[in-house]
Amino acid sequence: MTVESTAFPDLPARSAEAARPFDALGRTYEDIYGRIPERLAAIDWLLARLPERARVMDVGSGTGRPTAHLLAAAGHVVTGYDVSKTMVELARAQVPRARFELADVRTLPETPGQWDAITTFFTLLQMPRAELDATLARIAGWLAPGGLFAFATVPLDAEDAQIQWTGQTLRCTSYPARTYGRLLRAAGLDIVHEHLSVFHPDFPGAHPEEHLFIHARKP
Repeated sequence: MTVESTAFPDLPARSAEAARPFDALGRTYEDIYGRIPERLAAIDWLLARLPERARVMDVGSGTGRPTAHLLAAAGHVVTGYDVSKTMVELARAQVPRARFELADVRTLPETPGQWDAITTFFTLLQMPRAELDATLARIAGWLAPGGLFAFATVPLDAEDAQIQWTGQTLRCTSYPARTYGRLLRAAGLDIVHEHLSVFHPDFPGAHPEEHLFIHARKP
């Protein structure tokens, strides 16, 4: 079961456009972004607090590494979703202990209170702000009481801005950093960690990126 497509009539085309740069990058994405210290710290934060065999959703699971790989290796039940067919195929090959599905988070069924943790690292940057807001609220609703949310994004004040990234042209939407904490609190989550850092991608012509990492808990 999925959310009715009539709610987002042009979603298939937008999902395909969101997938295009990741289909092109493949494992190169992991080579560039797989060892971000703050991302590994967020995973460690989860591992230190999750119950045994926790149910974890990884939104925008990419190649499966490092997030799904580390969580599944610790015995947790991980389900990853990604819009990129290439990424899903890589993840299935690299992290056989987890399950990966080709899906846009906006089409996932409502699963209130069913997840012990949800992760989304740099995943929600290609949807309009109204859908970004709605997706963060839905994610909060999917968490079980006491559930954990590990989130990262590139904070900036832009909607549908055309950018160049790792040799790809794409449309990017985000908010200033301070807005995300407000959105997550409005969705019913408690912020337990919020950190801004600068990352220098190892890719020809790449510019430094400001990253926002948030750890949150559902009361």
